Amino acid sequence: MAPILRHVFVIEPGFPSRLRGRSERLHGQAVRRVSIAVIINPISGGARKDAAAGRASLAAAIIERHGESAAVFVTERSGHARELALVAVGQGARLVMAWGGDGTINEVASALAFGGVPLGIIAAGSGNGLATELGVDRRPELAIARSLQATPAAIDVGELGGRLFVNVAGIGIDAHVAWQFNQAHNVGRGFAGYVRIGARALFSYPPATYTITSGEGRTSVRAVLVVVANGAQYGNGARIAPGARVDDGQLELVVVEERSRMMTLLQTPRLFNGTMARVTGCSIRRLREATIECADPMIFHVDGEPIQGGTTLVARVHPGALQVCIS
Repeated sequence: MAPILRHVFVIEPGFPSRLRGRSERLHGQAVRRVSIAVIINPISGGARKDAAAGRASLAAAIIERHGESAAVFVTERSGHARELALVAVGQGARLVMAWGGDGTINEVASALAFGGVPLGIIAAGSGNGLATELGVDRRPELAIARSLQATPAAIDVGELGGRLFVNVAGIGIDAHVAWQFNQAHNVGRGFAGYVRIGARALFSYPPATYTITSGEGRTSVRAVLVVVANGAQYGNGARIAPGARVDDGQLELVVVEERSRMMTLLQTPRLFNGTMARVTGCSIRRLREATIECADPMIFHVDGEPIQGGTTLVARVHPGALQVCIS
């Protein structure tokens, strides 16, 4: 376990949470209630596990300079960030920062949604879709300082298949890529890993027929991609829903029908220049709720985290359900 720095402590893999709402003694020093919690994913973006110690020290130093007390946690498994965020909220934290990629941000945001404690973001993932959309500075020291000083603002939260998301959720080839990317045998992390898996999927992924019911009626479509977007981009400049806004009380449904895979490949630049709506077979519409059905159980993803779902998925928006501190 890392040494205690004044009112800051680091929870590393195998070390239990010490947030109990009372003073405790840890390595001979008192631990007290804190106002800021920082939750670090030690391997986000392909980082080495030992990078967490440096990130923790940086966060602690900046928060101390701003005159606040902090607890710094390091996650050890999938779902742990959500658990730690709930603990922090329960013990009175006024702000919880997620240091990691879209998956880490999703876990922390899911714990904070529908409550009054805001989310801060320190981007360190493969895509950083929401962080980029919100204008979070890529320099950790500035992202932390600005989050501490920011006035909370409300953004929408999406839901697909009973799971919350803050940026993008989807069914089809993007969920397939996310599923492959998260397999234990995948050793290629980072953006390059996504590109490699995605390129392979472009020529091998089989389309499916989806029935989509919304306020506009009921349609059936054979598609390679069905996206429900709160934010505009996956990350790395790939804007799947260029018109989406995280604070407009709506989601954008993007459907890409099955066409020639070579044609799809040739139109890939439109994903990066904001003209996705011009892709042949692509339709984009705004909605607040929709039901998506398929004959076979669907793999879907929320903010890049893949989930095995059933044959029916409901998508909906929760307007203004999350507070964020982004300056």
